[in-house]
Amino acid sequence: MAFAQPFPLAAAAQKIQQPTFGPDLAVRLICPECRDPNPNIVEEFGSGDLVCGSCGLVLGDRIVDTRSEWRTFANDEGDDPSRVGAASDPLLEGIEQLDTLISFRDGGTGIARELQRAASRSQSSRSERNLLTAFRDIGSWCDQFSLPKTISDIAKQLYKRSDEEKLLRGKPLEAVIAACIFIACRQAHVPRTFREICNLTHVSKKTLGQCYKALEQAFNLSPGATAQVNANGSNPSTGPENLLVRYCNHLDLPANVQSICGDIIVAARKHGVADGRSPVSIAGGAIYFTCHLLGKPKSSRDIGLVAGVSEGTIKLVYKLYYLEKEKLVKEEWIKEGRADMDRLPVER
Repeated sequence: MAFAQPFPLAAAAQKIQQPTFGPDLAVRLICPECRDPNPNIVEEFGSGDLVCGSCGLVLGDRIVDTRSEWRTFANDEGDDPSRVGAASDPLLEGIEQLDTLISFRDGGTGIARELQRAASRSQSSRSERNLLTAFRDIGSWCDQFSLPKTISDIAKQLYKRSDEEKLLRGKPLEAVIAACIFIACRQAHVPRTFREICNLTHVSKKTLGQCYKALEQAFNLSPGATAQVNANGSNPSTGPENLLVRYCNHLDLPANVQSICGDIIVAARKHGVADGRSPVSIAGGAIYFTCHLLGKPKSSRDIGLVAGVSEGTIKLVYKLYYLEKEKLVKEEWIKEGRADMDRLPVER
């Protein structure tokens, strides 16, 4: 006689009756020293310790601070930028700004180099890499030229717009960046000449002028924002009186020299003295004239090094000023004892 085996039912019942284990939520962390039923446990993020607020016993060390890196006053919890790295650049919207760099110094096997190439191809497109390279070059050149961050941001905006609209396709990257920096200086009213931009970026004056003209027409820049460039590569915003501040600072000249030199340049323009000369040449010759007039002479070589012109050019402008010195020097300067025309050397 056969009997049914009750083993499967017994096994199922035994499996159901097995106790389950889980964390006891009633367990509280209390201080072993004071054993307060209502513990006052304090996290000191400054020292990284877990301390009892009642007796001061250190319960744990090396506590990781999970709070945000800076203060936030947002009402929504999602607006708290907690531990996300550096601030994002709004000009790089839609472009991944967190990069992973792979070194290729693997002893010459070439495996890491191939891995680096594969990572660079998968991370971003060619246009995005060109944009990041251009932004990095703009920031580097502006820092070398001691230009404020405002000009760097304007130049980046101009370059991004020109890149999106394909305005200067086929032009060298350095020339486009130089033109953007030149326009940014005009819009920010920071006087920089064509020659200074060319020396900074190593771009020829002809190529820089072509890129500048193309961007000026494409952006429809008004004369107030950036004036027309004349044959000398300058405009009213880079007049000689605007260049005096930097030149006098580099020459360690007092403030009164700068103010009198500016008045002399204005008077020379009014009487048509040295018309047609470049602003850099006029600024150098006016400084040379004013320094001797006030008894604080500077050599033409020092002024030429600062202004970026030759000594002969400075002395040529000085001769033109010397011939019309009665029209340029005010009588009140002589009466006050600040100026003396007898100090002016006769250049031949």
